[in-house]
Amino acid sequence: MSAFNVVLGCVMVLLIILFTMSSIARYYIKFTIFVVLCLIFATAPVPLMLIKPFDPKNALIPSALLRLSARMLGIRWTVRGLENVDNSRGAVVLLNHQSGLDLYVLAVLWPLMSRCTVVSKRSLQYLVPFGTATWLWGTVFIDRGAQSARNALNKQAEAVREQKRKLLLFPEGTRNSGERLLPFRKGAFHVAMDAGAPIQPVVVSKYHFLDAEKHRFGSGEIIISILPMIETKEIEEMVMI
Repeated sequence: MSAFNVVLGCVMVLLIILFTMSSIARYYIKFTIFVVLCLIFATAPVPLMLIKPFDPKNALIPSALLRLSARMLGIRWTVRGLENVDNSRGAVVLLNHQSGLDLYVLAVLWPLMSRCTVVSKRSLQYLVPFGTATWLWGTVFIDRGAQSARNALNKQAEAVREQKRKLLLFPEGTRNSGERLLPFRKGAFHVAMDAGAPIQPVVVSKYHFLDAEKHRFGSGEIIISILPMIETKEIEEMVMI
């Protein structure tokens, strides 16, 4: 046991030295910590989620733990436009998609927007146990471009309308860390129109502290701007004109 402790101590010292002196090592170490903490914090409350599976409130405990892990990694956030949140009605919430760190953005939004449901690609569901946890807090998994995806989104239109759900989607359909948004997929707009619900844009600032090409993962702030709702009736009138 003493030999093991010595080896473990040496490894820890080496990691601390690399973390301090090498930006590349710091990038990989922080991403490893991010993945491990997300796995632990998202899945630890699974037994509690089994009491009421698929309830959006199941995400509240993991989101609190994930916000804690964000601070541990030196990530802060500021939310603007809270006055634009209306929890008395459902809405289709559109966010720009940049990185796996978007999970932290969701963790900030979950307690602010009641009855949140996230739409994600089907492959995430099979990442056990993380996928199991996301499934238990109500994530909607779709196969992009398939008829089953359209059917799943149609059901969510009913949930947005009748249960006043907030359906969170990334309309770009893929990660984009560039300066400009990619073209939006139409599915989110069809859901909003079918549900007769407003669209709520949420703009997340660029992660200036993160650069995959340069292998840089520093500390920094995320600005989350919740914009005013856009009524779909206004869009329908524009289309008719």
